[in-house]
Amino acid sequence: MGKLVTILIVATLACRLLLRCWPWELAGWTGASAEEARARKLLGVSRSATRQDIIEAHRRLISRVHPDRGGTSDAANAATAARDLLLRRLGKQDRK
Repeated sequence: MGKLVTILIVATLACRLLLRCWPWELAGWTGASAEEARARKLLGVSRSATRQDIIEAHRRLISRVHPDRGGTSDAANAATAARDLLLRRLGKQDRK
């Protein structure tokens, strides 16, 4: 049992060092990935979306849901939060 635990710890650390992410992040077991999926769905962008794609999708969405255009402030805030989250994640991937 001790050897198995040691092997799992070494494999986990190797994954972190080589791939720069934890194994459970690769598997999508984090709540953060679900939050990112919701943001991508709201903005209508794919996982391979570039910074420009995200910004353009946000502009299109905000033009429909902004309070000055008959939308709600909650919807506008959700769109902005989704954009910020995806841009933040994109920035983290660029630094890796």
